[in-house]
Amino acid sequence: MIEAVWIVFAFVLGLGVQRLGLPPLVGYLTAGFAIAASGDFLNLPVESTDALGHLAHLGVLLLLFTVGLKLKIKSLFKPEVIGGGLLHFVISSAIFTAGLYLLLEVTLYTALMLAIALSFSSTVLAAKVLESKKELRAFHGRVAIGILIIQDLIALFVMSLASGKTPSAWALMVFALPLLRPLIYRLLDMSGHDELLVLLGLLLALVGGYGFESVGLSSELGALAFGALLANHPRAHELSKALWSIKEIFLVGFFLHIGIDGLPDLQAWTFALIALVALPLKGILFFFLLNGFKLRARSSFLSSLTLANYSEFGLIVASVVLPEWLVPLALTVALSFVASAFLNRIVHQLYEKWSPFLVRFERKGFHPDEQPLYIKEEVLVIGMGRTGTAAYMHLADKGYSVVGLDSDPMKVETHCNAGMNVVFADAEDLMLWKRLEMPHLKSVILAANDVEAKVLATRKLRDGGFKGLIIGHSLYPDHAKAITDAGADYTHLTFAETGIGLAEHLMQENNQEHLVKRVEQPS
Repeated sequence: MIEAVWIVFAFVLGLGVQRLGLPPLVGYLTAGFAIAASGDFLNLPVESTDALGHLAHLGVLLLLFTVGLKLKIKSLFKPEVIGGGLLHFVISSAIFTAGLYLLLEVTLYTALMLAIALSFSSTVLAAKVLESKKELRAFHGRVAIGILIIQDLIALFVMSLASGKTPSAWALMVFALPLLRPLIYRLLDMSGHDELLVLLGLLLALVGGYGFESVGLSSELGALAFGALLANHPRAHELSKALWSIKEIFLVGFFLHIGIDGLPDLQAWTFALIALVALPLKGILFFFLLNGFKLRARSSFLSSLTLANYSEFGLIVASVVLPEWLVPLALTVALSFVASAFLNRIVHQLYEKWSPFLVRFERKGFHPDEQPLYIKEEVLVIGMGRTGTAAYMHLADKGYSVVGLDSDPMKVETHCNAGMNVVFADAEDLMLWKRLEMPHLKSVILAANDVEAKVLATRKLRDGGFKGLIIGHSLYPDHAKAITDAGADYTHLTFAETGIGLAEHLMQENNQEHLVKRVEQPS
């Protein structure tokens, strides 16, 4: 009965805040507070149960497992990611520690732990904001996600130190984890695309979490490590996407668990409002640090506003090191989500308004990933998957001057190592079309998987004055119509025309067979 009431509260308040354009997580946390406040009125126990505690912990493990799936070490070895993440952590922690120590009259240790919790930005909120705007693979999106992963690693390190657990001798076995990679890869290949894939993800998150815990290490670190083992597998993104919804459901338990454990008092509200007033300092610090690494003002501003919030990881850290401060921090995170969600809805308008002032802080020169892109070839293939690669190879064999474009760095590297002319760029990055120069381009093939990328690329090409031929492909007639309406000359219906091609091939073979039979017949 009590679990049904929790679900009703979570759904109603989650739906309510979503209708206001805010993340549902704010509603889930509010639902926990509402349950705690109305427990006497509804004559229901408001204490968190063991079942809810287990769900909350599983949500945290799944969150860290999916973070590990994105943990590609090469993508982190960027000056703006490592430098920006570490410098921001050190500077913001120092500023917050001094401020909290003076304002709240707490011990230096408490001030430091609170400052560390407030220094992190929300991985969940940033990923959702960037994904909703189709900017997850844009340059500023990749910088923000990279910095968030650095912060997540710092959070795990802090929790491991603060937990006070002494690892057993068996903990040395974690260094042999890479030996399990072939077996885990094989299991992932065998799991298909449906429920077995989700079950495998749950299994690995639990095995990693509780396995590490059994040898005296952090369960959160174990879930992250097992996710990282799969980060370079071609299906890591598919597994992460399959786990996204179930992870969100379990995280509902985490936020309900926090809210049910206690209502915010005057001290909690005071703390949350002070932290909210200090929130712009996080964004400003990120902006100047990223500018220092030669990012353009626009990229620095967009990344900074994405990171200008407080994090659910701060709550996870607090649950280990400062459980008595969990409610004030939860309220702080919820209010920062409200502010961040609102600002990120108008972030591009804000930049257009403030850009004359912001560009004054740009350093001379540009980051290598933001140099103008010059295309000298006559044919451009957007999207170098199986379809795009086949089109590229056929045109190149026929002597055409062709270049490929793809947003996956690993795919670009593989093609380049094979001697192909492929460049890294994201068709959904609006800045790409502003810095793209293509004086000799005559034709474009739209072979990206995402229909939004094809529509956006077509529209931006036509808006930029391109008069050449644009040809795309699509699986569905409504998608084909959207691409054609955006300005494409022709959109190939893949499945339909593949079927027609098979039928034509069959008729051609039959005609040849009949011709042979007629020739072989005696006259």
